[in-house]
Amino acid sequence: MQIEPFKIAIPDAAISDLRERLARTRWPDQPDDAGGWELGTDLAYLRELTDYWRTRFDWRAQERMLNAFPQFRAVVGDETIHFIHARGNGPKPLPLVVTHGWPGSFAEMVKFIPLLADPASHGGDAADAFDVVVPSLPGYGFSSRPKRRGMSAFAIAALWKELMQGLGYPRFGAQGGDWGSAVSICLGFKHPTNLLGIHLNFIPSSFLPPLNPRERPLTPEEQAFLDVRSQWFDAEAGYNRIQATKPQTLGYGLNDSPAGLAAWIAEKFRSWTDCGGEIERRVSKDELLTDISIYWFTETISSSFRLYNEARAQPLRFQSGERVSVPTALAKFPKEIPMPPRNYVERVFDVVQWTEMPRGGHFAALEEPQLLAEDVRRFFRRFR
Repeated sequence: MQIEPFKIAIPDAAISDLRERLARTRWPDQPDDAGGWELGTDLAYLRELTDYWRTRFDWRAQERMLNAFPQFRAVVGDETIHFIHARGNGPKPLPLVVTHGWPGSFAEMVKFIPLLADPASHGGDAADAFDVVVPSLPGYGFSSRPKRRGMSAFAIAALWKELMQGLGYPRFGAQGGDWGSAVSICLGFKHPTNLLGIHLNFIPSSFLPPLNPRERPLTPEEQAFLDVRSQWFDAEAGYNRIQATKPQTLGYGLNDSPAGLAAWIAEKFRSWTDCGGEIERRVSKDELLTDISIYWFTETISSSFRLYNEARAQPLRFQSGERVSVPTALAKFPKEIPMPPRNYVERVFDVVQWTEMPRGGHFAALEEPQLLAEDVRRFFRRFR
């Protein structure tokens, strides 16, 4: 496998172009009685955010911060995969691939990685160290954009197996939330001999265990979850429907308008974090804009959408008798998108650790890196 060191180096012209486009934003109106975020991203907040992006946000400082991590690009199959590879500081680090989701990026892991790679420097035990590999999903960030359809979570899992083997890790653990959970599940389901275990902080909305007359009936708790999930999809999942059905149409606007891109992504950070309606209680402007800037500079918002379309074509559904055989841990954060109860998950997974977290939401590695890292360490101790 061909691997080369990588450093982020966005051209000055691209930064200037971004600022010029932001200065020329043509703003829509917003009803006076819309209630701030009731109809979507609040106009006043977006004006404040984009003004900061244009006049005060220091991309070069964020670039230096990201470049402090050891980054590489590897040719894996037909794709070029960007990844961080942080070697563990401990007697016998355990290899772990950590996968981000949408609208996140590898950058949401920057507070999480040191807690795993060097736990002794952050109040932990050196015996819990990991060799941490954080790839950018195909079509995201500094990975290549797939030229053909078919890059589903199942296909990405096969790429991750090849990547980890190419790095010298024939057996490894997997961790993820959002799309990262789907990829981790596919690793455990399709490549169990390579996986020690999987740690998840999300169960994909498309996950469906066998639910037929031959299976045990739904419990009241399981039915209540399905009802809540249905209500959530009706009220909150418009983004999912359009990204799954017409990703190309949406991509034209957001690839061309930085204000539009910021509106689309910021609204999800507000809705999905444990922030009480104020994004910056949990995610700073710099953190949010670093993530948005990665999508902007790499022109990957449109290609990132296509993973939703691929999931529509190849959903994470299980037939009678099919199971994810590798040990599974789940960390359930209270402000997460609706999550199933344990007995629903256990229809398919070998759940050996289930943690009800005291706080946090969808972007767990960014919001609560310490809580998540401690849970990951605890789970993987059984494999050392």
